[in-house]
Order: sequence, then structure tokens, then C-alpha cells
Amino acid sequence: MNIFITGGAGFIGSNLADYFLNQGHQVKVLDNLSTGRIENLQGLMNHPSFEFVKETVTHRETMDDLIQWCDHCYHMAAPVGVKYIMENPIKTILDNVRGVDIVLDLVNQYKKRVLIASTSEIYGKSLDLLDPTGQAKLKETDYRVEGSTTNHRWAYANTKAMDEFLAFAYMKEHGTEVVLSRFFNTVGPRQLSNYGMVIPNFVKRALAGEDVVVFGTGEQRRSFMHVNDAVRAITNLMLTGKGLGEAFNVGNPFEITMNELAQKVVEKTGSSSKIVHVSYEEVYGDGYEDMNRRTADITKLRETLDFELEYDLDGILDDVISFHKEKVGI
Repeated sequence: MNIFITGGAGFIGSNLADYFLNQGHQVKVLDNLSTGRIENLQGLMNHPSFEFVKETVTHRETMDDLIQWCDHCYHMAAPVGVKYIMENPIKTILDNVRGVDIVLDLVNQYKKRVLIASTSEIYGKSLDLLDPTGQAKLKETDYRVEGSTTNHRWAYANTKAMDEFLAFAYMKEHGTEVVLSRFFNTVGPRQLSNYGMVIPNFVKRALAGEDVVVFGTGEQRRSFMHVNDAVRAITNLMLTGKGLGEAFNVGNPFEITMNELAQKVVEKTGSSSKIVHVSYEEVYGDGYEDMNRRTADITKLRETLDFELEYDLDGILDDVISFHKEKVGI
């Protein structure tokens, strides 16, 4: 098959490229390298079945050529990381909205199949406000609860929600073959700490013997999914056709607090680092909002694909620690 990946120099996108090349497919990747890294593709550049195109997803002529060529498109291109999003509010909004508009128009025109990468961010503070028991997990059909438009924390979530609305509209009006994947904290080797990613940030600091910095109280809970599990989920949804016309949570239903995560990283690295706390305001400025919980119910994914996770948190951390040790020569 011919596989086209937007944002293919990013963390998940480059792992997708690896997967498809290993399966014997032709792969073309587009990335403007604003947050993607050419280093993520270094091992692929000389592969006879691979091509890298440095361009933005909003360059329609280039996108037209690539979508005509492909069988399946994986639209992964998006601003990444809370830090980047808070510092680049206009770019975040326009890149998300304009990019998906072009992708959906072209895949519909040429009758291709597309996966649109969405995010758990679209649920906002739903669990905090709607689940007083603290036991529920987010389902694909749950209501969304987000903050004021004066707080840019929610702009990214709302642009991704608009991406989903537009995708569902194309399905309804034109029968466009679309799969929507809502990623929950996908992690693993190759992910860096540059944009506030918590696990590589903790690991990098612990290996350097620096303070491991936890934002807020550290009692906020998250769940983490290994990138290999995520790639296996989304490619199966696309290749089997079982995901067409649907949105899926792609994540891990098991939670951990940030304090517990920081302690686990310190122990696994054998570090002498101290765990310290800083306020959100100190990092992101006044008015920043976070959610206490954002944990996936993946029943739909499991039942659709007979899917089970292969990596638990210990396996994820072992992989990330090994990757960062190799980078610094430990």
C-alpha cells in the first residue's frame, strides 16, 4: 500500500513510518519540522520505499499530490505539548483548523481513507465536574466540559473538537472513510521533554541528578500508553476497516498520580534527585487550568479489535529510561 503521514517527523508519526516500512509498504512523510525532528527519521532516509517532504500541511498543492498518491492517509500533524500551545496561540488554532479542512477536502475528492488524530484534551474537565466518586473513566460519548474562551488552555481542545465535527460532517454528507483516534498521553522512546512532556522530563532530570519538578500539588492523575500499543491500535482500525465512521479512545485505563510517577522514575533510575513542586502560574502564567483526571475507557477499542495492551507502566518507563541513557551515554 501507499501510506501518507502528515506530521511524520513527530513522535507518533515517525513510529508509524517505521511500522509501515517494516511491513513492506511505501511511505511518504510530510512535516514542516516546527515540532517534529528530522532525527526521528534518520534511519529511514535511505530506505528505497521512503520519502520525506518538508512542507506544511496547509500547502494545498503539495497535499493534493500526496493524497492523490496514497491509499491511506494518517493526519498526525498538529502543534504538540502544553508549553508550545500556550506560547503559540494563533498558530495552534489556525494550523489545526486549516490543516484538517484541506486533508478532509482532498481525501473526499480522491476517495481515500484517512485517520484523523484527535486528543483526550477534548474532554476537558469532564471527570472533575461530572464524577464525584472519582471512579469513572472517559467514554467516547461523554459530555465535554471546558473552561472559558478567555483561557487559552482550552483553545487546542476546541480546535480538535472542530476537527472531529468536520470529519463527522464529511462522513454524513459524502460517506468519506474516516477514523478518529483520541490519544491519551502516548509515550515511549523518541519522545523528548522539549514541550513539557512529563515522563521524558522526569526521566531526563532524574538521570542528570537534577530536581524532578512536579507541577501543582502532584495529586492530579494521568494514564500513559506506549507508542507501540497506540500504533498497533490505529493501524488495525484503519487496515481492517472496523474503525470507519467512529471515534476511539486510544489510551490506558490505569491511573497514577504525578507524585507517584515522579517517585517511580527516581527509584527506577537509581537517582538521588529530589522531588519538588512548582505552581502552574509559575510555569504557564496566570489563569492556567488543568484537570485532576483524564483517564480512558477503552472498552470500545477492545471490543472492536479484540485489543489488549502489551505494555504496562513499568515497561513504558524501562523503555524511556533506556532511550535517554543511550542519548547521554550512560
